[in-house]
Amino acid sequence: MNITIHGHSNRRKSALIGGTALIIMALAAFFSYGFVHENLVLHENASATFNNLKSSIRLFKAEILGWIIILITDIIVTWAFYIFLEPLNRSLALLAAWLRLTYTTILGIAILNLVVVLLLSSGTFTIDQLQAHVMLFLEAFETIWAMDLIIFGGHLMVIGYIAFKSSEIPKIISILLLIAAIGYIITNLFITFFSQYEEIISILKLIFNVPMVLGELGFGIWLLIRGGKVSKAASS
Repeated sequence: MNITIHGHSNRRKSALIGGTALIIMALAAFFSYGFVHENLVLHENASATFNNLKSSIRLFKAEILGWIIILITDIIVTWAFYIFLEPLNRSLALLAAWLRLTYTTILGIAILNLVVVLLLSSGTFTIDQLQAHVMLFLEAFETIWAMDLIIFGGHLMVIGYIAFKSSEIPKIISILLLIAAIGYIITNLFITFFSQYEEIISILKLIFNVPMVLGELGFGIWLLIRGGKVSKAASS
């Protein structure tokens, strides 16, 4: 594989940008979903959820801002991944980019449901109507996002395969990416189409949560530290 010095420079820049964007995305996701959303939204209690949103409207706005940051960084990561992986396998890098852009577009549609919830919180419906509408759009957000994460799993599968075939990316990272991809696909297929099997979904989350977190995040950290650097052997 013959990559020019200019190509190495572009790959290193894309690795730094992609790695940074991934870490920002992870922090925003932890705040928006892991902290705010999971604490405010109680799926079996529309009244409590509505009261949580009304009493923590600024926090909910911060959640939406976090999702917008995730959306922007996703686009940046799409570009960075393509630039970095294109010399390894152009066709698969392009496929991964299109899958991630598709995921990002659908995520944007899902986020619009949260904006509607924000508008409903200051609406003129009766309390019962407001609570019903709020829960409907919150569930629409989570359902659309779960379906979207199946596509994201496909994206990670392609990235993991390219990484596995590459001699420069550590095998542990490629394996984590592939396991994370399987986790996203299987878990969200169950959440979307077999939501009645709550125990199985809980087991799947327990099995795959760690690799789903470490897969792409680990790749992002590796990109920051090592991605695109020219080895001494190659530069001599």
